[in-house]
Amino acid sequence: MKLTAETIEVSIQELETLVDDALQQPLSEENHRKRKGAIETLAELARMLADPETTLSQWRALLLKAATTEKTGKTLKRAGIEPSGQAGKDKKAGQKKRKGHGRKPAGKGKLYPLKEPGVRVRIVGQAPIQAAVYELERMRCNLCGEVFEAPAPEGVGEDKYDETWASMVAMLKYGNGVPFHRLEGLQGNLGIPLPASTQWEMVEEAAELLAPAHEEWMRQAAQGEVLHNDDTSVRILQMKRETSEDRTGVFTSGIVATAAGQKMALYFSGDKHAGENLADVMKWRAAELPPPIRMCDALSRNVPKLPRGLESVMANCLAHGRRNFVVVIDNFPCECRYVLETLGEVYGNDEVARERGMTAAERLA
Repeated sequence: MKLTAETIEVSIQELETLVDDALQQPLSEENHRKRKGAIETLAELARMLADPETTLSQWRALLLKAATTEKTGKTLKRAGIEPSGQAGKDKKAGQKKRKGHGRKPAGKGKLYPLKEPGVRVRIVGQAPIQAAVYELERMRCNLCGEVFEAPAPEGVGEDKYDETWASMVAMLKYGNGVPFHRLEGLQGNLGIPLPASTQWEMVEEAAELLAPAHEEWMRQAAQGEVLHNDDTSVRILQMKRETSEDRTGVFTSGIVATAAGQKMALYFSGDKHAGENLADVMKWRAAELPPPIRMCDALSRNVPKLPRGLESVMANCLAHGRRNFVVVIDNFPCECRYVLETLGEVYGNDEVARERGMTAAERLA
């Protein structure tokens, strides 16, 4: 469908007359077209005034259109002069019209899927422990009184707690150091209450299920080539002492086993020292393996009391010994310098061994 624009020429005085005549009698079709055209022009002018992006050429076109009044056109015709707009039309009347309008036609393209999809990343915050409430429709028989309940959605079991939530609480508590009471406050602020006592009970229950996996981890660590062990104090409010009621200290022992380039870490909390916990681990060691190297500082409670037939090679921590020479170097400069320079050669050899990826035998040689 081709749309054409119509030019209506009317003066301001004629518009005023049209408005006054409308009060006396109905407008003719011609006068109605004039008034409607004037109103549309004023509406376009108001739109362009409100639009800050109106260009100068658009303003010039509108002003030229509004400046052409019927009075001017009639005056020119009475003087025998053809208006410029009409003259241009008559000039082109005898010319053959070219096809098209000078613009390139819009082609029809075909869409092809791209190999790489568009990516939108949306990051949301949520509580560490989530909870969902499912309302199930229930109906009761008016004859027998039996109650029927709609089945829960697929994947929703009968247990209140999912298997994953105890693992998450344990990771937050023992892996990232978030206390139970602090997690309780966080959950409460986010509208999902989780008392500290409930956290402890569920984690304790989950720990019992993981006991076989913990024992297997101890067995694998016992086969390590190098065993590191050390202690740190810990506070446990209520604990049944395994060794003796006379002991007042409570510790967390860390044992790191290195085997085939891999490391395994074990932690034990209680009244036992690091040496005693290491002895419990080494009971799982295979008899055919050579004695492992035990790496620790020279504190007596780090030394395990091994049963007969179970041996190990003691290797005290060299970093602890070197640190003491650094402390007293101002009092014994010559003696400490000799020790530190000698140890420097050892550290240098270790650096070369790491850079070249040497085996333990090559490093020793």
